[in-house]
Amino acid sequence: MVVDQSHGGALLKQKAPNSGAVVTLILKLQGCKCSMTWQSQVIYVVDDDERARESVCALVTSMGLESKAFPSAEEFLDFYEKDQPGCLVTDIRMLGMSGLELQAELGNMGSLLPVIVLTAFATTPVTVQAIQRGAVTLLDKPYLEDDLWNAIRKALAQDARKRVEAAHRQAIRDRINGLTPSERKVLHYVVSGKPNKVIANRMDVSVRTIENRRSEIYTKLGAGSVVDLVRMVIEADMLDET
Repeated sequence: MVVDQSHGGALLKQKAPNSGAVVTLILKLQGCKCSMTWQSQVIYVVDDDERARESVCALVTSMGLESKAFPSAEEFLDFYEKDQPGCLVTDIRMLGMSGLELQAELGNMGSLLPVIVLTAFATTPVTVQAIQRGAVTLLDKPYLEDDLWNAIRKALAQDARKRVEAAHRQAIRDRINGLTPSERKVLHYVVSGKPNKVIANRMDVSVRTIENRRSEIYTKLGAGSVVDLVRMVIEADMLDET
């Protein structure tokens, strides 16, 4: 098991068997303990060149990982569900949808899947476009196996991190959504920097009532201070919803 203490928390990663395995990741941030369980990561390979697909899949197998190959972007999209973990290795020039178009479509779907781009026709505009859209890297064909190996490892680590962070954000959102309407209103005023007396006047209740509701908010959200509340609301991207 590997413990990564970046991002202000602890990310626990346990290597799983090659097929049908379940991986559990736990992230502790700001007093919130979030856990996720999913099927092991898969490397999806999209290339209209059969030998190129087989070459990437052979490397993935040598890494002890699972791969799924597709001869076109369209076939991959027909198969793929946006919440499936892993990474995508795709060629750029293919019949039908290109690798860059596939990358853009994944973004439109809201997919977290990291993308590694392979091409025998690299140009500066293509490279810039791929990187701007979030590609892990762009490798020229023929590539060194070590370079692709390292890119896949980086992509899988990125995928795991993003999915745990997404679970953490959702856990905070669920806690905030679990507040009563009056607690949500108090939370809005608190993160806006309003003191108890001002909040009490605006809500036409006593200061003691506001103090009690603040205490309930801290307990329900697992926060220890106003700073924690503000950070949690920002992390959950709910500033406009509180």
